[in-house]
Amino acid sequence: MIEMLIAPEVATAARFANYSGEAPRIVNLADIAATEEPRMPTGLSELDRVLGGGLVPGSVVLIGGDPGIGKSTLLLQSLAHYGAIGVPTLYVSGEESAAQIALRADRLKLPREGLRLLTETDIERVLAIATQARPVVLVIDSIQTVYAPALGSAPGSVAQVRECAARLVRHAKTSQTAIYLVGHVTKEGALAGPRVLEHMVDAVLYFEGELGGRYRLIRAFKNRFGAVNELGVFGMTDRGLREVTNPSAMLLSRHEQPVTGSVVMVTREGTRPLLVEVQALVDSSAPGNPRRVTVGLDGNRLAMLLAVLHRHGGVSTAGCDVFANIVGGVRVTETGGDLAVVLAVLSSLRDRPVPGDLVVFGEIGLAGEIRPVQNGPERLREAAKHGFKRAIVPKANAPKHPDLELIPVSRLADALGAI
Repeated sequence: MIEMLIAPEVATAARFANYSGEAPRIVNLADIAATEEPRMPTGLSELDRVLGGGLVPGSVVLIGGDPGIGKSTLLLQSLAHYGAIGVPTLYVSGEESAAQIALRADRLKLPREGLRLLTETDIERVLAIATQARPVVLVIDSIQTVYAPALGSAPGSVAQVRECAARLVRHAKTSQTAIYLVGHVTKEGALAGPRVLEHMVDAVLYFEGELGGRYRLIRAFKNRFGAVNELGVFGMTDRGLREVTNPSAMLLSRHEQPVTGSVVMVTREGTRPLLVEVQALVDSSAPGNPRRVTVGLDGNRLAMLLAVLHRHGGVSTAGCDVFANIVGGVRVTETGGDLAVVLAVLSSLRDRPVPGDLVVFGEIGLAGEIRPVQNGPERLREAAKHGFKRAIVPKANAPKHPDLELIPVSRLADALGAI
């Protein structure tokens, strides 16, 4: 081991230099030109939507999801698109060999001429090769497998993940290289490793969906260059992931005859209105132990809505099990689906189907009032586009619509009477 003494002025300059390599200085915000960030289309329109219009040079995007959900497949397809148009890329794999990735590319029928691979886990070598190769897009698959030799901890530990991510972020900002980081998830579905990793990157995307299912959803939980909670929908095929440009048609069951406990609602994911089907099943339960089970909904919200239904609608489910499900694997996080959930529960309890040409949305307050939701006209246009004829909506969201018969309601009792 050889010890070297670094001059104080050199050490200070290296420590306090910003991403551009210059000493930091105070600037006036009014003197900075507000320009749009350039975008690079990924070759997948749904991924572009989630990213806010495309990949921004110098950005760092973290992609998480269950094993086998399609993270590596999605990134390999995007890199194949870049390679086909002559954009330099580099795929760094710490989990699979080059032969395994080549087999996947063959199975997906992807062009392989422009795909450059590197199987390495040492962050020093990865950055040295990336500096020499100068890719425009760099993929690290995955961040839990790379390590810094200077740290004594094992790859995947908190210190290693944080140090390697910090060095990759600095490389992205100084070289304007767009970097994808693939992250593992825990049993609870959260990203493994320190939460500080999510604060270091520019965008955090999560893959959702059942492993044996046909569809995959990718959602943005953080995005410095676009809208959060934006949703992209993909279909898993033998040729990889394919965009679903009309997810509302995919998520609707379109029963041949009206069925009990099924109500169609219009939710909103990011900038996109989305038609989804809410299903509820109300059944007798064991004495003193009613169950409340939700899939795609907040369980506490369902319990609150059942209490409002009892207090302000005169309908009790105290002796019944209540199951609520959002069809298609979508998770509804906004409150605009309250009215649809309540009507689906009532439909199942009374064993009376809701008309198939009816669409519903609205938030329910604890006082039994129906509160308006954002972007009501856009939701109504989406419903009319798919052939619905009637809509139960909050009174404040009831503008005139040429193709829909609107039923405005202001109280829960009004909505129950409307059906």
